[in-house]
Amino acid sequence: MSGLAGESGSNPNYPSVGIIGGGLAGLAAACALADARYKVTLFEQRSCLGGRASSFAHPGTGELIDNCQHVLLGCCTNLRNFYHRLGVEGKVRWYKRITFIEPGGRSSYIEPSFLPAPFHTGFSFARFKLLSLKDKLGIVRALLSLLGRVPEDSSDDFLSWLRRTGQTQAAIDRFWAPVLISSLNEELDKSSVKYAAFVFREAFLKSAEAGMMGIPTAPLSELYGVAAEYIRARGGEVLLRSGVDAVSLDDRTARVRSNDREYSFDYVISAIPHHALRSILPQGPESEELQRKVSHLQTVPITGIHLWFDREITALEHASLLDRNIQWMFQKSKILTRLAGQNGASGSYLELLVSSSKNLLKMSRAEIIDLAVKELTEFFPTVREARLVNATVVKEVRATFAPAPLSDRFRLSPLSPWPRLFLSGDWTATGWPSTMEGAIRAGYLAAEALSRAAGHSHRFIVPDLEPRGLMRFLTP
Repeated sequence: MSGLAGESGSNPNYPSVGIIGGGLAGLAAACALADARYKVTLFEQRSCLGGRASSFAHPGTGELIDNCQHVLLGCCTNLRNFYHRLGVEGKVRWYKRITFIEPGGRSSYIEPSFLPAPFHTGFSFARFKLLSLKDKLGIVRALLSLLGRVPEDSSDDFLSWLRRTGQTQAAIDRFWAPVLISSLNEELDKSSVKYAAFVFREAFLKSAEAGMMGIPTAPLSELYGVAAEYIRARGGEVLLRSGVDAVSLDDRTARVRSNDREYSFDYVISAIPHHALRSILPQGPESEELQRKVSHLQTVPITGIHLWFDREITALEHASLLDRNIQWMFQKSKILTRLAGQNGASGSYLELLVSSSKNLLKMSRAEIIDLAVKELTEFFPTVREARLVNATVVKEVRATFAPAPLSDRFRLSPLSPWPRLFLSGDWTATGWPSTMEGAIRAGYLAAEALSRAAGHSHRFIVPDLEPRGLMRFLTP
């Protein structure tokens, strides 16, 4: 049977498109193409949209919680465009100040000032109490070397690069690591210089706006669930609980088998993780070569630890926690719109984040919760008097692909060996690491490639933020 097309938005003269996967890449491609009047059918094997950026009801509390805290930065132009497209940009709260806390409770912060980029955080950095003058001078020296062109991908790892630039151990542990491990979801000695340099240049040197941190004020499934109605309103279809078993292709048709039914389309976009491609691709030498290439991409876990206390343990909405396993604290009872002002003095709900959490994978839920509460007490002494009402742990074992040195060799373009099949996902060649922005870019790039193949040449990618201040003259 043919891919279904609605009458209100799709154009009968435009091709039909099946999109496999309702994560951010699949949603971005589906919404962009539906908006351009293609006949879109989206297949998602789960009961909700968002992929790794989704939510579920906690069985003990009934609270709708995210599988992992996701944040965005001001430089995420395509993600911000996607939020605007869906009409949910108002469900993101923006922060200019990032607070860092060391064990014992001493804190400091980084925030922009009136100084021109790249010196806009200079005042707060100079006053940053958790680094010595020697630490800061080394950091400034390294940052100045990143003002030029982002280096090409090489066999070099970023920790080796930092040591060659004379970074102190404190600078590595308290400045470079907190920013990059959370951004790249990988340890510094396993991260490419290209992507580490890219993060600092794009997010923290180009402009004050680029470095702003945005946190969703609604559960992720609520945020991205809007995409289903967006697609349907434009004549498309969203099929939940509809995993795809196989894709078959010929010169004229792309067929998708799902739930014992076969759907025929003009084109198909696969927006599933690279390690799942084997389950759906046609058999043959082209498939084997593609799978051999992407098999070199490794994955890295993230762990989210959700804690409910009977009282408020800090007035902060979020903070970077230094020198321990826990890296970030988000006080969801203050951030989530439906909770803010309700719990207040009577309780608080925190999510703690551990990126690149390989050391937690073999630990039990109880062990991780005990570790989290013990470490949290070192930063916020109020925890000693508080009662832990409930807790849960979410391990996203394959959260992101690893931005290892030379990993660009294994990231594929949207074009596949089959003219009617296109590839998408944050693991494809987007130029970005594995982030929400990278996933949206992957969806838009696949939609653009498909549009060119169909003879329409639509453009969906949004330009990067323009550099500001002195960076206008320092950016190649």
